[in-house]
Amino acid sequence: MQLIDAQNYHPPKNLLENKTILITGAGDGIGKTIAIALAEYGATIILLGKTIRKLNATYDEIIRKNAPEPAIYALNMEGASPLDYQQMADKITAEFHSLDGLIHNAATLKLLSPIQIYDAKTWYEVMQVNLNAPFLITQACLPLLKKSPQASILFTSDSVGRKGKAYWGAYGVSKFGIEGLMQTLAQELENTSIRVNSFDPGKTQTQLHKLAYPGAQADQIKKPNALISYYLWIMGEKGGKIHGEALCL
Repeated sequence: MQLIDAQNYHPPKNLLENKTILITGAGDGIGKTIAIALAEYGATIILLGKTIRKLNATYDEIIRKNAPEPAIYALNMEGASPLDYQQMADKITAEFHSLDGLIHNAATLKLLSPIQIYDAKTWYEVMQVNLNAPFLITQACLPLLKKSPQASILFTSDSVGRKGKAYWGAYGVSKFGIEGLMQTLAQELENTSIRVNSFDPGKTQTQLHKLAYPGAQADQIKKPNALISYYLWIMGEKGGKIHGEALCL
């Protein structure tokens, strides 16, 4: 684990100018907040999610900020196939030619349950979104990322995936897998222009957190906008030499 102190980081407004960044789960929560923030710093954001209404809301907010016009790509990762992701990459290639960043933010929890009675269908669904989709998206987008002079892949981790935690089922196991995927990919891309890391944003006010902790006091948990400076630090010049690290607050 590598702690990053970016709370007081104030990057230049053109930090991500001429960068194209794909963000999954960009319709709400951390994904929406980070998409808007990175766009404000010059990035052209590709908004990926399953709900058009939510993606449109993120799009509209970026336009209101007078930031570069984003692109929307609606895709339900729970049921998407390898061909769906390849078609997505082909469309990105046709529109943007290359990709400078890929932030794997989307995740689902579904339920908390002991393994003995964990529903098999739910297990497959959670693993599909949380682990299989990041693998397939990354695989499809690697040729695009290799065209960038300095690209970044960022996986979203969680403490339950580092230590293990009872009753977190497929979600916890998928986060173990994400750390393994990050480390494996980082070694394979060590001598390329692509850097690969993971980031644990900690407890944040999201729908997933509400499901996991229904009794938590919202005013005691940070909002997604408290993470903006960290994502800017990681995706910008400050994080330019960080590779193969599990980052956290």
